[in-house]
Amino acid sequence: MSKTTIQTFQAREADVEKKWYVVDADGMVLGRLAANVARILRGKHKPIFTPHVDTGDFVIVINASKVRVTGKRQDKKEYFRHSGYPGGVTMRSFKEQVQKNPRFVIEHAVKGMLPHNKLGRRIFKKLKVYAGNEHPHAAQQPVELKFNDTK
Repeated sequence: MSKTTIQTFQAREADVEKKWYVVDADGMVLGRLAANVARILRGKHKPIFTPHVDTGDFVIVINASKVRVTGKRQDKKEYFRHSGYPGGVTMRSFKEQVQKNPRFVIEHAVKGMLPHNKLGRRIFKKLKVYAGNEHPHAAQQPVELKFNDTK
């Protein structure tokens, strides 16, 4: 009687074909958008997903200033910063943050959904966020991506 072993497939960096996608954040809910973008960046939508290898694709998010949140989060959600000095705490509401720096809101949400290690930092560099409708990545021929759960 011979034993047969089935080996688990493990993707290598050279095997991965990276694509470019464009996501329009106009009217989308922040958390749902971030979760879907993080899934694409990580590569979980591909059958060759391997947890310790960067198998994900590049994502360009446009219209970041038009992202929305549900309920009273627009006034109650706060972003915390500390300068490192005593009394150096700065709090900014979601509404203020979108006016000041709309890119940060989406980057902050997506970054929290990626692994907190070297791989996560490398994956995060594949996210490109723009406040307006224009982006400088036309040469990469990005494909428009729509998520169907935009309640």
